[in-house]
Amino acid sequence: MLVSPEVYPQKVTEDGSSTFFSTEFGECYHSTSGAREEAEKKFIFSSRLAAKADQSNNLKILDICYGLGYNTAAALAAIWQVRGDCRVELLALESDRVVPLAAIREKLLNSWSQPIPEYLSDFAHNHRLDLPNLTAKLLIGDARQTITRVIDAGFQAEAIFLDPFSPGKCPQLWTVEFLALVAKCLSPTGYLVTYSCAASVRRALQLAGLQIGATDSVGRRSPGTIASFLSLPPSLS
Repeated sequence: MLVSPEVYPQKVTEDGSSTFFSTEFGECYHSTSGAREEAEKKFIFSSRLAAKADQSNNLKILDICYGLGYNTAAALAAIWQVRGDCRVELLALESDRVVPLAAIREKLLNSWSQPIPEYLSDFAHNHRLDLPNLTAKLLIGDARQTITRVIDAGFQAEAIFLDPFSPGKCPQLWTVEFLALVAKCLSPTGYLVTYSCAASVRRALQLAGLQIGATDSVGRRSPGTIASFLSLPPSLS
C-alpha cells in the first residue's frame, strides 16, 4: 500500500529534482542543493563507476539505504552510457518498503532515460529483478541485520553507496561495528563512498582496514569520503 504525499512531503531541490522529507528523522533524503546532482557527483562520479564499466562487463553494487532509488538510477545510467552490455549485480538495503514505491508513484525517477525508470518501478514493487543486464535484490529491514545476508552470500561490491541519514540522526548505521560489516562486502579493488566527512565515520572506516580520502564537495563546503583497500590520496577533489 502506498502512502499519501503528506506522509513523505516532497521538496524540490536546487537542481530541479525532488526529494522527500523524513518526519521520522527530521531530514531530507538528499541534499537540498540537488538530489540528482548529489547522486551523480557524490556517489557515482566518486566511485569511478564509468571507468570500471570501461574495463569490465560485470559490476557489483551495494546500495545501503536505497531510499528513493536515485543512487542506483544514476549508477545504471553511468555504467550503460559507457558500456551498454555491462551486466550489473545489485543488492540494495532499505528499512522502509514504502519509500521506493512512493518515489515511483510520484515519478521521481522519470528524468532518467528508459528502461531505467521501468526497471526500478518493477524493483520497487517486486524487490527483485532478473534481466540479461541487471540482477537485483531489495532487502527490506534493519540494515544491521540485512548486511549479514550480503556477507553470507559472499557478495563483494565494486561500489558501495553508504547513504543513511546523518550520524546525528541515525547513529546506528555509522558505528565501528556496522562499518566493519560493510567493509566485508567491498571487493579488494572497490570503492565505498559516502557524503559524510565526520571524523568518527572516517576513523570507523580506518578501523575496518580501509584507506580514506576526500571527494568533491557538492552543494556544501565539506567534502564527502571515499574508502578502499587500495591506497588513496588524502583528497580526490
